[in-house]
Amino acid sequence: MIRLIVLSLLVVCFFGTTAWGADPCIDCHREKTPAAVRQWEVSAHVGKVDCAGCHGSDHEALLAGLVKVGAATCGRCHEKALHDHRASRHGMSLHAGWGCTRNQPDRDVSGCRFCHEEGSTLPKSKVQCARFLTQSPEMRELGCNRCHQVEDNCGSCHSNHMTDLAIVRSPQSCAPCHMGPDHAQWEMWQTSQHGGLYASMGGEYAPDCQRCHMPQGSHNVSKGLTSPPSMIPYPVEKRTQAREEMLVLCAECHAKEFARRELAQGDGIRDQSLELIHEAKEIIIDLKDRGLIDPAPEERPPHPLAGNQLVLDGQMLYEDYSHIERLFFKMKKYDLAKTVKGAYHQNPAYTHWIGNAELKMDLVDIKSEAQRLQKTQVLPVAAPDPTANLERELQTIKNRFDRGALSREEYDRQRNALLETLQP
Repeated sequence: MIRLIVLSLLVVCFFGTTAWGADPCIDCHREKTPAAVRQWEVSAHVGKVDCAGCHGSDHEALLAGLVKVGAATCGRCHEKALHDHRASRHGMSLHAGWGCTRNQPDRDVSGCRFCHEEGSTLPKSKVQCARFLTQSPEMRELGCNRCHQVEDNCGSCHSNHMTDLAIVRSPQSCAPCHMGPDHAQWEMWQTSQHGGLYASMGGEYAPDCQRCHMPQGSHNVSKGLTSPPSMIPYPVEKRTQAREEMLVLCAECHAKEFARRELAQGDGIRDQSLELIHEAKEIIIDLKDRGLIDPAPEERPPHPLAGNQLVLDGQMLYEDYSHIERLFFKMKKYDLAKTVKGAYHQNPAYTHWIGNAELKMDLVDIKSEAQRLQKTQVLPVAAPDPTANLERELQTIKNRFDRGALSREEYDRQRNALLETLQP
């Protein structure tokens, strides 16, 4: 029996080595891209997965850039990892951060295959990101796709030819995309007590990104999260389940009820912060209804998705708009994220001074700018007509009522007060 096992191992080794040595790609690439070959030679793929196994054997198509090693390629062997990945926010990253460039004169036609079958104009998927569409091709590639390609590119985290899990078990692998003013999770964790303990004592004593967001090697990085990047909470059933999933992880180090209270405080900070965002948004919409946004949406380059409409949601741009919108972009995109994510990552400085203080000062600036716009409104040269602005004011409060900013009682009160100004 032992002889049979040894013989079987020798056969496997022999054929594995033969297949490796006979790979027609290796000799050439050992000269052309030696580092890539060396990385493959020390990987778990050597002797099992040759070059053609991932890249195919059509060399002309490879040279023309027509062959893509996407997540589905890896999923042929790593089915569970692909399933978990597609269930997470990472699995929709390109859909969230890309846009259809069909109407762009500088479009890269190779990207069309992500949404369209070869030779077809019918989309099999839909991607829309206004900020992506306003950028140059170079910025789209380096500033957008380098992070958002994680949806369909396992190499974004794992690297292309190496399989050493030490690479993806390091929190450093998350840093390139999860840092900066709009999602500073890396900085928050690194300067939190968790990050400090990790740096001084190691992973046995403190959690890192992977321990909380990829437990047991799961590729569903969204498990346990109670809200998407917009910070607007998921429905009750979904967020309740997610919270319990996260508490299981917290309970590895903390009493479960202590962790529950800590996360609930984060929920409170999130809700309070969203109220500030809503207040600021109402101010800007009210200015727009009164014709005080300068430049007005119809007086600037059209939004790539909404045309000449005012856009204050997740498709908001950071160019070709008014100063008060620029203040709101900072408030919503940067300072809301710092406040809320800082709370959930147990970082008091990000929660308070870097986040909450800035959030509230943003609102001060927005209110001040709104007052300035109201005071500098051009007044008519002729004697004021008491009915001149009535229709606009009535429409303004009607708009506020329609979007839920006014109750029926408050709407009726303001409407009647306006109409009473016409009484002799």
